[in-house]
Amino acid sequence: MKDKEKQGKKTREQELAEELEKAKADSDHWKNEYYRAFADTQNLRKSLEEDARNERRYCAEGFLAGLLPSLDAFHIALQNEPPSEETRNYLVGFRYIYNQLVKSLTDEGVTEIAPNKGDPFDPDKMHAVEVKEDDTLPPNSVLEVMAKGYKLHDRLIRPAMVSVSKAKEEAKPESEDADKEEETKQAAKA
Repeated sequence: MKDKEKQGKKTREQELAEELEKAKADSDHWKNEYYRAFADTQNLRKSLEEDARNERRYCAEGFLAGLLPSLDAFHIALQNEPPSEETRNYLVGFRYIYNQLVKSLTDEGVTEIAPNKGDPFDPDKMHAVEVKEDDTLPPNSVLEVMAKGYKLHDRLIRPAMVSVSKAKEEAKPESEDADKEEETKQAAKA
């Protein structure tokens, strides 16, 4: 009878030990789930804070894009020499307004991209509107700035619109041109 009692105690002890192990495993599982959920929540909070910071930093982007044509018009108007004294007086006022606009935009983090003639072409900040042959400047140099570009902090709002130089192509002898045309015709037939 004592054997049965010993076996009964062992099986009861084994059952309790198994239940304890199961409870520990269950506890570890839920602890991991909690830490994972907590980490996900922290990452989401950081991501939302970063999004809110970027939203505040770049909130003027749409407004600036709408204002750029007016700035361009001011810039073009101020480049021309006024024909009369009366127009010159108006131009002084327009220059004052333009400078105030530029200062306000600069204070908000806007910078102009205004390349000079001869600067190397930078596709990250400039848009080539046209390409002209020019032997006075190296290839891929700015020939003319048609419109300034603008950046808001580190984000490009509009690239500078420029014309770019390319090397003059030398005239090919007529016999080479005729040979190439003949090769092209034969390749098209094949």
